[in-house]
Amino acid sequence: MKYTLLLGILLLSLKIFSQNNHLKKFSFGAYAELYYSYDFSSPQNHEKSNFLYNHKRHNEVNFNLLLLKANYTDKNFRANLGLMAGNYAQYNLATEPTWAQFIYEATIGMSISKKQNLWLEAGVMPSHIGFESAISADCWTLTRSLLAENSPYYETGIKLGYTSKKEHIIINIFYLNGWQKIVKPNNIQKPSFGTQVIYKPSNNILLNYSTFLGTDNADSMHAFRQLHNLYLQYDATSKFGITAGLDVGMDKFNATHYGIWYSPVLIIRQRINKKTSLAFRGEYYSDPKQIIISTGTNNGFQTFGFSSNLDVALHGNIKFRLEGKMYQSKDVIFSNKKNNYALTTNLTLKL
Repeated sequence: MKYTLLLGILLLSLKIFSQNNHLKKFSFGAYAELYYSYDFSSPQNHEKSNFLYNHKRHNEVNFNLLLLKANYTDKNFRANLGLMAGNYAQYNLATEPTWAQFIYEATIGMSISKKQNLWLEAGVMPSHIGFESAISADCWTLTRSLLAENSPYYETGIKLGYTSKKEHIIINIFYLNGWQKIVKPNNIQKPSFGTQVIYKPSNNILLNYSTFLGTDNADSMHAFRQLHNLYLQYDATSKFGITAGLDVGMDKFNATHYGIWYSPVLIIRQRINKKTSLAFRGEYYSDPKQIIISTGTNNGFQTFGFSSNLDVALHGNIKFRLEGKMYQSKDVIFSNKKNNYALTTNLTLKL
């Protein structure tokens, strides 16, 4: 009944907008990703390691993400709505209420300055941390880096954003419900905050520095989490690209002591022709105190990752990708082994 009512309100709103000649200010999009992945550790329950949230299922054909989006843009007002399904929603939003697990994005925003490009927005929005999203077709590699999988993909709160006239500088300030939260947990009352500064000296170069300042623990822990995300991206559109990123974070790992985790990543992409490209990724994730990734081992999570992938544009907005990936851990965390190998392929459609 609840979803029928919401659908009715949406249809009525569209009718009103069309009568007032506002429908042309809408844009719509869709994304679908079908994948198959084989994990050579052969997990019996078909689920890959607990630190992965995309392409989670082993040895079966599945949808990682199905997404429908609607955007409304006016001079002083804008809104976004994205509804989703698939393995990404199933696993990455598992701790959210059922109704929230379908929300990819839901924001409204308004311009608050006549002279400056200054906007105030609120709602569920993509994370301001990192250079990857759940939309594989938008990322240089088929699967996500360890850095991306273990930092927020989404956030809920209020954003104050400024963009310079030439769009060389973007500054965002956030008031957030927490570390990747739509609904704030009952045992957390403290607010969280975020900042982002983007500098684009040219069309090919982007430098980003983002922070998260807040908590993901109950107030009784008296913990303060901070994450610093820095990355540099160079992309010569027709040929070569490189992304270098680094996450450094700190939080309590028990009632009295703080620990540090960090993750560097390097991605190189080379276009062979208009339809074909290669990408290579090297990364390392160190979380010895198991603040973000729990392993139950003496050394915690200290893992290298290497991957390479082939991308082929088949027709229009359809892309085929193939990736081989290896993880090498300091401890035995992969089905009684220190190494893990996986082969993943997907087919994406983006409209």
